[in-house]
Amino acid sequence: MSPGPTPKRPPPAPKEAAVSEAAHGAVSLEAAAAHGEEHESTGIDGRKLGMWLLLSSEFLLFGALISNYLLYSTRPGFAGPYPAEIYDIPFTSVSSFVLLMSSLTMVLAHNAVGRGDKGATRTWLFATAALGAVFLGGQVFEFTEFIVHYDMTLSTSPAASAFYVLTGFHGAHVAVGVIMLLSLWGLSRRPGGLSERRGMNLELVGLYWHFVDIVWIVIFTVVYLLSAAS
Repeated sequence: MSPGPTPKRPPPAPKEAAVSEAAHGAVSLEAAAAHGEEHESTGIDGRKLGMWLLLSSEFLLFGALISNYLLYSTRPGFAGPYPAEIYDIPFTSVSSFVLLMSSLTMVLAHNAVGRGDKGATRTWLFATAALGAVFLGGQVFEFTEFIVHYDMTLSTSPAASAFYVLTGFHGAHVAVGVIMLLSLWGLSRRPGGLSERRGMNLELVGLYWHFVDIVWIVIFTVVYLLSAAS
């Protein structure tokens, strides 16, 4: 009995299809790296979700520091002067205005990168960093005045310690923000450093910067204005 016909093997896939599939996979990986993976349950970019979680924990920390200041700021029996007795409200108001204006320049930088205007992006990033540096300079001047002219140091009283820790901790956050802004400004000067495709980097720094501005609004209102008025 003669054997049946041998089944034919399917022809191999064309080489061009394999190359195209590999190229498509490389593009997909590059896009995922550029845009970030979205969280499965929220649909939000994982980096943005992580930043929101970080800022939420920072809000709690600043809330604890503000509560600590309010606990000691009016308690009698401590060595003077109390912080509220020596505040220079007009000077601090100007510093606060400078920091709030930096939020506007941050928004302008974000809009510029969305339009693909690299020159405007660099300008507004540098302006935001410069305004933050001016605010830090004002804080250093304020601390110097309190220590040198009013002899209120970190160890003068619990009220003074609470003030320096709260405002100094916020100042450290502003300094970190200035460093990140200058880093973005440096990247923007490189070919392909900042673009709409990689705009998430600027958006994350913008979230952080708006956070430090909002926190300062609370500090200025509660620690400076309300304390000085009471």
